[in-house]
Formats: sequence, structure tokens, C-alpha cells
Amino acid sequence: MPFVFYTKPEMDKREDVKVKSFKVHRKFQLAKYVFSDWLAAAMSWSLFYFFRKVYIEPLKFGHPIEMELDIQYFLGLSFVPFFWLFLYYVSGYYRDVFRKSRLSEFWQTIGNTFLGVIFLFFTLVLDDVIRSYSNYYISFLALFSIHFVLTYIPRLIITTHTTHKVHKGEIGFNTLLIGSNEKAVDAYLDIKNQARSNGNFIIGFVNVNDKPRYMLEDHLPHLGSIDNMKPIIEKYAIEEVIIAIESTEHDRINRIINKLINTNVIIKAIPSMYDILTGRVRMSSILGAPLIQISHQLMPVWQENIKTAIDYTVSALALIITSPLILMCIIGVKLSSRGPVFYSHERIGRYGKPFTIYKFRSMYLNAEKNGPELSSKNDDRITPFGRFMRKARFDEIPNFFNVLRGEMSLVGPRPERKYFIDQIIKKNPHYTHLLKVKPGITSWGQVKYGYAENVDQMIDRLKYDLIYLDNMSIFVDMKILIYTLLTIIKRTGI
Repeated sequence: MPFVFYTKPEMDKREDVKVKSFKVHRKFQLAKYVFSDWLAAAMSWSLFYFFRKVYIEPLKFGHPIEMELDIQYFLGLSFVPFFWLFLYYVSGYYRDVFRKSRLSEFWQTIGNTFLGVIFLFFTLVLDDVIRSYSNYYISFLALFSIHFVLTYIPRLIITTHTTHKVHKGEIGFNTLLIGSNEKAVDAYLDIKNQARSNGNFIIGFVNVNDKPRYMLEDHLPHLGSIDNMKPIIEKYAIEEVIIAIESTEHDRINRIINKLINTNVIIKAIPSMYDILTGRVRMSSILGAPLIQISHQLMPVWQENIKTAIDYTVSALALIITSPLILMCIIGVKLSSRGPVFYSHERIGRYGKPFTIYKFRSMYLNAEKNGPELSSKNDDRITPFGRFMRKARFDEIPNFFNVLRGEMSLVGPRPERKYFIDQIIKKNPHYTHLLKVKPGITSWGQVKYGYAENVDQMIDRLKYDLIYLDNMSIFVDMKILIYTLLTIIKRTGI
């Protein structure tokens, strides 16, 4: 697709169509990988089963074995392909279906195949009838080879076809350029004049400092300033942002990064920015235009996916196990004071997206008739039964519904209301870093500090949540969950 520029109304209409179309293409692309992997897993298990019957078992018994598709074969055919899909999901293979490197894909397929074959070998193959232990090595090598070849070849075909489409400009990613003058023009021309497309569909640019006219206006639509980047990113479904600002604008870099932190975009910058950008970065070369990519990744992909799987599994089990407790809380809330059983209001989630949080009502009706107000230890707005629930954290059981809806996690910074976030950010802008992750039912700040009774205490608690972001792992989450359980058992909550 050639670079064609439109008037703003024309561009708005064009991008709406492109965004809808691209979402469909993304789902179809994912479906191709998933189906080919499922089919490869089913075929490899079938061929391995035949291999064992035709080669391994006759070595033991000294005569050909009659081919028979028994119950073990069909059970394996039902279980094994889905095991492989789960392994690929956990490893992050399905995360970004349009930005795959064929070399990385090769090594990732080898690694996944090795781990998967080891698991299957010790769970399903180790009790095979064999003549000698060398047959185990032959079986392992056969399963590994069959599965790798049948899995990698379709992946290579799909990825190669997709890469060619990206290079021809048929597939790309809506991109916003930050900067408006000489360096931004150079960055734009570098990308535009490449022999093969890098996949960036540059929608327009935003300026850093206000000026009567911008050099980049001769090439791209001016969409606004860095102060209104978030609505621009949402409106045009921006996936990548390229920072190309002048040396005189370097003092605004922290402000730019803070505004981009709570958006789900890939951030890149021209190489001269390297010495002033903080955080974990990795060098990325887009054909003729080398850029630095700033990583949003706080956890390895496999840990992040395991964390998500744990969230959904534990939340579903928790709601089932605590169903008698839920019934008790419903009755207790209803008898304690008039009003609804559940209390809900808007909180701010990942990337600044608002969502409705659910809790058992622990306060009297119209407790916030004078506006938003944090609770305290001796808050007379809390009902007697509400105080009991808060000490044991029973009032937060409905948060598990928020986790199942994908709005929260078991562990993460507690979600706050926009009313309080605005006050916190005025005193400590670092709060925006917490919006990089899903909020949690419990948090390191909650465990170490407890409930905050005012904005200053919320800022004091912030340091613990920032420490959590720097040390995010499954192990740390487990520690926080254990401490939370101890808090529930000791009933030391507010």
C-alpha cells in the first residue's frame, strides 16, 4: 500500500475502515497459526503412535504387531494437541502474530518442542514396552523430529507469507510520529524511502513545543500536541509511536514517556535519544531506519501468561469454594442496614481504562453524599458487619468477578478512583507507572502499608507498589498472596 495522505475528515473515515479490517485480519492470522499447530500436533502424535507399533514393539516381541487404534491412541489424540497449544500460549508464541522473526521462530519452535517432548515422554511414553533402553532414545528422537518438522514448516510458510506482505506494504501498523521539525522529517523520510516497507503506516504527527508552523506539515497531517496524545492514540488505533524530537526539546522527554506509559503502544526513538531514555531498552533496526525500542515488558512473556492463567483458575475456584461465605455476606449485608448488597463504582485500570469494581457494601447508604472520601479505622460510615468483613477482606470477594472479566489480577497495585489519582499525580507523577499493569485484589503496598486514609498516605504506599513493578515475578506474587492469606487469618485488615 503506497503512502497516500488525506484531508483530516477523509483520513478519519479511511482509518476507521482500516482499524476494523486489521482487527479481522489479526484474528484470522492467529487462527491460521493455532489451526496449523493443532493439526501438526495431531498428525505428529498419530505418526509417532504408528512408529511405536511398526518399529519399537516388534523389536521387543520379535514379530510384527497388528495395527490397532486403541483407547490410548484416542485419549492421546484428544489431549496432546491441546497440551501443545497451551505450551505455545504460555511461551508467548501467539502474542504478536504480525511481527514474527523467522530466525527467532525457528529457535522458539526447537525450544518448545524439546520441552513438550520431555513432558510427553515422561508422562505417556516411559511405560512403553521396549527391548532395551536405547529404544527410549530412539523414541524421543523420533517424536522430537516428527513434531518439529510438522510444526515448523507450516509456521515458516505462514510467517514468510506475512513478512512479504509487510515488506510490500499490504500489512502494517498505525504509527504516530512525535516531533515536528528536522529530525522528525529525517525519520519520516528514512522510513518512507526504504526499498521495502517496515510495516509502519504513519498516520500523522504531534508536536512537542507549539509553533506557528511545523516542517513536518509538508509531509504528514498535524494531529495535535503531546498533551492530547492519548485520545489520538485511541482514535486512530495507534500501535507504534516513534519519538523524533529536536535536541532543544529533550527536556520534555520524561513528560512524553509518562504520557505513553499508560497506553498499550510500542515506543521507539531515533538513536540519538538513547542516552536520555531510561528503563530497559533493546536496539531494533527497521531496515534502513535503526530505532531504539523501549520495552513495556515487566515480566517474561511466559511468566505473564502463567500469571493470567493463575488469575482465571484461582478466581473461578475461589468463587466456588467461598459460595457459602458469599451467601453469609449477602445475608449479613442485607440485615446490617438498608441498601443494596453490592457496592460498585468506577476505578481506573490498566492503561488508564476505567472499569466498574464490585464489592460487598460495607458502609451505610449514601456514605459519600458529600463526595469521594477515603475510609479510616474509626470511620462511623462503616456498618458493624462491614467492619467484620473488612477485617477479613470478605468485602472484596466480588473482586474475583473483575478478575474473570479481565479487568483485574489477583496481585497488582490496588485500583483507585480518578478523583484521587488526579490528586496523587499532582504530587507524585510516578503514579502513572502503576497503570502499566492490571490492578490487583491484593498488592505489595496493601501488604506492607495497609489501607490509606488520605492522599498523603496513598503517596507513601506508592513506593511499595513501584518496588513491586521492578520485581514482578510469579514468585513475588506467591509471597504477596501468602501474606494476604495470613492477614485474612489474623483479621488485621481495617
